[in-house]
Amino acid sequence: MIVTAKIYDREAFINGYGKAAAALVEQFGGQYLLRGPGVRLLEGSFGEGTSMVISEWPDLAAAEAFWHSPEYQDIKKLRDGLADCQILLVEAPKISG
Repeated sequence: MIVTAKIYDREAFINGYGKAAAALVEQFGGQYLLRGPGVRLLEGSFGEGTSMVISEWPDLAAAEAFWHSPEYQDIKKLRDGLADCQILLVEAPKISG
């Protein structure tokens, strides 16, 4: 799952939505790979100054169960007015090196 977010009140966002969502991500088997503020845009027109979060899930079903859960629907309301978000769910095979 890839999230880009333009956050308007970082402290309120992190202390409310961020903490609650992180606990639920773990409960549903997800783990964060990256949580980074202040994206630096190298090309294109989307993303300058946004924050990015990348999480990994056991499978699509786990990510979708999290996303559609009643618990997340309540938590999602905590970011209303604090951020504009774009969320992508990508299925990709593991790359072995």
